[in-house]
Amino acid sequence: MKRISLAMFILIVAAALASPTLATSANPGISADEAMRVLKAGNARYVEGKLQHPHQDRARRALTAGQGQHPLATVLTCSDSRTPAEIIFDQGIGDIFVVRVAGNVAATDETGTIEYGVANLAAPLVVVMGHSQCGAVSAVVDNAKLPPNIAKLVAPIKPAVDKAREANPEAAKDVLLKAAITDNVWQAMEDMLRQSPIIREKVKDGQVQVVGALYDLDSGQIQWLGPHPDQAKLVGAQKGAAGKSGKKGKKAKKSGE
Repeated sequence: MKRISLAMFILIVAAALASPTLATSANPGISADEAMRVLKAGNARYVEGKLQHPHQDRARRALTAGQGQHPLATVLTCSDSRTPAEIIFDQGIGDIFVVRVAGNVAATDETGTIEYGVANLAAPLVVVMGHSQCGAVSAVVDNAKLPPNIAKLVAPIKPAVDKAREANPEAAKDVLLKAAITDNVWQAMEDMLRQSPIIREKVKDGQVQVVGALYDLDSGQIQWLGPHPDQAKLVGAQKGAAGKSGKKGKKAKKSGE
């Protein structure tokens, strides 16, 4: 029985390695552009109702259990039960490294998890994905009274809502909410880049791309926003700012001496 089980396991792994689709997705050398192409194609299948449900079989489990995970992208998205990333992108086990939190905010825990995705798992693409009718953003827009922990959780959304309100002072609630949801994606991307020297350096060196996206709950379609409008400044200015801070610290120390 043990010999038969071992033989079956070898056959399963061999079949998995022979699969061109599987090899492409599990390839740690995949580029960000290719990863984007795979995600876009998967979302198109999802919208059209032509899901392939790839990499969800026994062979895939055996391969990833034995050889580890090599996701093609890290996806930060909302915990909303209507936004399951693997289904939206028609992907399977080991394909995407998913970080889910209410309001798709990028605070310490989320940013640290994304760092693991890009630094330890070598995912070349980071997608920050918001969605229509986001309850977390809506609560901030309404200035709702929230329990302490939830209030702390959605606090990073407030700057995005303030920007949307400033740009749309007379807008109706639905228009303001839509604008705030988009601004919240930009805010999360900015927060992540400001907090993480690891991600900044990888973006600066061209090893990782960070893009924004919006998922529509009704149509299932994803609107791709691209990189942060101020990405060059966010990635390039941080190091210089740190350098200036360091010089000031040295001067202060000398004057103290």
